[in-house]
Amino acid sequence: MSSQRRHGIGMTSARTRERLLSRLRDSGIDNPRVLEAIRQVPRHMFVDEALASRAYEDIALPIGHGQTISQPLVVALMTQALSAGKHLQRVLEIGTGCGYQTAVLANLVDEVCTVERIAALFRLTRNRLFDLKYRNIKFLHGDGLQGWPEYAPYDGILATAAPEEVPRPLLDQLQTGGRIVIPIGGRSLQKLMLIEKTPTGWEHSEIESVNFVPLLSGKI
Repeated sequence: MSSQRRHGIGMTSARTRERLLSRLRDSGIDNPRVLEAIRQVPRHMFVDEALASRAYEDIALPIGHGQTISQPLVVALMTQALSAGKHLQRVLEIGTGCGYQTAVLANLVDEVCTVERIAALFRLTRNRLFDLKYRNIKFLHGDGLQGWPEYAPYDGILATAAPEEVPRPLLDQLQTGGRIVIPIGGRSLQKLMLIEKTPTGWEHSEIESVNFVPLLSGKI
C-alpha cells in the first residue's frame, strides 16, 4: 500500500478530513477521543477507489455484497454512545462490513472482536485492516446473532445491522455496567437503541431513527 494512497491527496487529503470533523462537531459529536479516532482512520481506504473522492462526505456508500459503509455521523454517534466517555477494554462488533467502524473502535479500545457473516467481506476486510497496521482486532466469520461467546463478557457491543429485536446471546455476553448500541426494527422503520446492563436489570433509551441493512442469521 503506497503512503500517498493511505494519507490521501485532493479530495481525500487531511484538509478534507478536517472539514468532515467540523461537520460532526456541528452535529453534536463532542467527545474529543471519538473525533480523534475518526481523524486517524483513512475512510477512503475502505471504499472502492472510484468512490474515494466522496469518502469524506457525510453519506453512506456501497461496498458490494448488498452492504454499505455507514455515514461518518452515524459511526461517530454510535461510537460516542457506546463509550460514554469511559475507556473500554473489549468490545464486540456485529457486522464487520468494510471495517471502517471496526477501525474507529480499534483506535479507542484495547481489543475489538468483530463478526462478519459474508466470507468475501470477512477476508477482504481482515487483510485491509492488517495492511493498515491494526493489531488489536480479532476476526470471526460467523453468525452475528450468536455473538462471540469465546471472549465474553464485553464492556460494549455495537451492531452495524438491524435485527427486529435484540438477540438474547448479545444480552448474555455483555458485562454488568456495559452498553449495547444497536439498530432495531424492520426494513422500513428502525430505531438506534442504547441498552445498558445495570445490577438491577436493563435500561433502554432511543437515540434516533436510522436505516441499516438487516441483521441476518447464519453465514455465507
